[in-house]
Amino acid sequence: MKKIVVMGRGGSGKTSFVGLMTKYFIEAGDTPLLLVDVDPDQNLAEIVGVDLKEEGKKTISELLTTTFKKEGGTTVGIPPSERMESKIWEKGLHEGASFDLIAVGTKFMEGCYCLPDAALKKALESLAKTYRYVLIDSPAGLEHLNRRIAAKVDDIFDIIDPSNKSFVHVERAFKIAEEIGIDFQNFYVVGGYRFPEALDAEVKKRIQLEFLGRIAYDKDVEEFSMSGKSLLELSSESPAYLSLRKIMKKAGYR
Repeated sequence: MKKIVVMGRGGSGKTSFVGLMTKYFIEAGDTPLLLVDVDPDQNLAEIVGVDLKEEGKKTISELLTTTFKKEGGTTVGIPPSERMESKIWEKGLHEGASFDLIAVGTKFMEGCYCLPDAALKKALESLAKTYRYVLIDSPAGLEHLNRRIAAKVDDIFDIIDPSNKSFVHVERAFKIAEEIGIDFQNFYVVGGYRFPEALDAEVKKRIQLEFLGRIAYDKDVEEFSMSGKSLLELSSESPAYLSLRKIMKKAGYR
């Protein structure tokens, strides 16, 4: 089992990257996969063609709200994270032929992700063991690193856009990950679909981390995202998918 974290600034294309990566592993026969949507925007399910609401599945935050607010459950005694584990399996986990998916959802309480994060972290300890890969779509920004949802991962992919803030983001993210003790094997940098080829040399000059290349712009990806169509239905010959395949092979995935 390998854990892969995909992170980046908002709008960099990280969720689309996770969707394309999912397609890559499915076509390679490297399944089953567990997709974990930690981003409050909750776009990952749609990107891979899953409708949690239609299935009657709930996010972890929704399950916490039902258990501890609507049903009057108490956080005293058994830790909430342990109490939620079976509910996440039963009511929060989408189960598919090639991949399963869970989502954290929006904040359980104003300004705090503590309980949802703790519940997810506890559930992952047992859930992750049954999958070939665990793909984690992180929220924008860097605060999620301090939440240590996954304290031990194999590869981190940081998706960058053509801005100075994105360059700074990568440098800070790598530094924070080391400082707070996240155990990772590789930290890769990938240019998002808006990243121009002309900046490739600039990345290599400014960032002392492995740059794997760029996701090619693809109008079909844009149209699929606008219409809510799953990227898993994207042609295997699409420019975006072909560029993703090259990136994954450079990272050692065959």
